[in-house]
Amino acid sequence: MPTQPLSQKEIEDRLRELPGWSVDADRLTRTYRLGDHFAATALVVHVAQIQQELDHHSDLTLGYNTVALAVNTHSAGGAVTEKDFELADRVERIAPGHGAN
Repeated sequence: MPTQPLSQKEIEDRLRELPGWSVDADRLTRTYRLGDHFAATALVVHVAQIQQELDHHSDLTLGYNTVALAVNTHSAGGAVTEKDFELADRVERIAPGHGAN
């Protein structure tokens, strides 16, 4: 069964459950600020593992002490879907301080 794009209301409702996440240019996004580069690199490795498990991959950008994610579902025409929120939720659970920025 193909993944369906979420409505604007569904997206807004789901975003309330994930503080720090937002939608920008039809992509679910979040930037984490960490204590140093090593912590940021470690988070990238953990996010990569989650993406592999879900077979759903975001654009993942590593900065000096930041990690930025941006994701949408290509098979749904580049729209935000439940798959994107599942990835965001999993990342949020493993992020230091549960996403504290």
